Amino acid sequence: MGTFAIKADRFVLPGATMQGGYLTIEDGVFGMWSADEPDCEIRDLTGCIVGPGLVDTHIHGFYNHATTDRSAEGINASSVELARRGTTCWLPTTFTESVEQVADSCAAIAEADEGRSDDFVGARIGGIYLEGPFFTEAHVGAQNPVYLIDPSVETFDMWQEKAGGRIVKSALAAEKNGACAYCAALDERDVVTSIGHSDAHYDEVLAAVNAGASCFVHTYNGQRGLHHRDPGVVGAAMTTNGTYAEIICDGRHVVPGAIKALVEAKGWDHTVLITDCLGCGGMPEGEYMSGGLPVVMKGGLCYLLNEDGTTGSIAGSVLTLAEGVKNMVDWQIVTAEQAIRMATEVAARSAHIEERFGFIKPGRDADLTVFNADMTLATTFVGGIEVK
Repeated sequence: MGTFAIKADRFVLPGATMQGGYLTIEDGVFGMWSADEPDCEIRDLTGCIVGPGLVDTHIHGFYNHATTDRSAEGINASSVELARRGTTCWLPTTFTESVEQVADSCAAIAEADEGRSDDFVGARIGGIYLEGPFFTEAHVGAQNPVYLIDPSVETFDMWQEKAGGRIVKSALAAEKNGACAYCAALDERDVVTSIGHSDAHYDEVLAAVNAGASCFVHTYNGQRGLHHRDPGVVGAAMTTNGTYAEIICDGRHVVPGAIKALVEAKGWDHTVLITDCLGCGGMPEGEYMSGGLPVVMKGGLCYLLNEDGTTGSIAGSVLTLAEGVKNMVDWQIVTAEQAIRMATEVAARSAHIEERFGFIKPGRDADLTVFNADMTLATTFVGGIEVK
């Protein structure tokens, strides 16, 4: 592949954001940043800010493909289109379905990952995220209530076998029978448990966190809210030590003021930007299926579709993570550097995949997301190859 260097205005590196200079890429992996021009081909991206490739840790699919299709080809098609929009790593996220269907989804994701050739250019599969089926009906949202069950370590182990060890994150409601035992068992396996779609009281959430849970599913959405006499799941997300809080950063699921409140309470370094994008992301407005339920996409959002043709509650977003990063800067909640880190370094840490993803470090795959000065997406690199 050869060696080249990127010249840009700013580089978001692990220790600091460096002003100007050059980042060398050698045969698809990162070399060093240097203030001085190296003796190789120079790719001039003057005016841009270069960050690690974006890491979406909660996303169900893209471009008319989703994990519920149980198709390796669909997962790879989503990956290609995601890379074109700035995301270089994702956790394909399952829905609340039957135990057997979740197993088949895990197997299809593993097949997609295993079958990729060396010349495949698309978002890498950082792992699998199980969103359900261990939820409460009180906050089931766009998940199918028919398949709600209690947490089961034995069931998880079966799914993990089907996934070839790729499951890195599993969500549950903290008040479900067996929740704490499940959190503890997965913590022993170095798998993240995330609390969401939950009507748990504050003390119930604390018990789950003390047992090993370390993340919160799309904070505010699908969970008991913050009340001054019952802090609920939202209060626990804001106050628990060392945990991470996902936030859907489209401004529709959660308004900017509430996002600001979360970031101020939690700290930007423990707030994870996610999309919760459905399979219809990247597609025209219209009617689709999501998690086995009919939805309609209109006005930049997806809604459940009622039997009479009317729209119901929000089903999910059609956001890209690059758009979410820009939103956070435009809303003046965080700086450009912080927004990029929230969608890369912080996201990777929250899912325990930081050893491979989320950082620009020598020797790692050269996955980059490049933003213009106004934080619109300029271009993406996967393994040192510019995505067209």
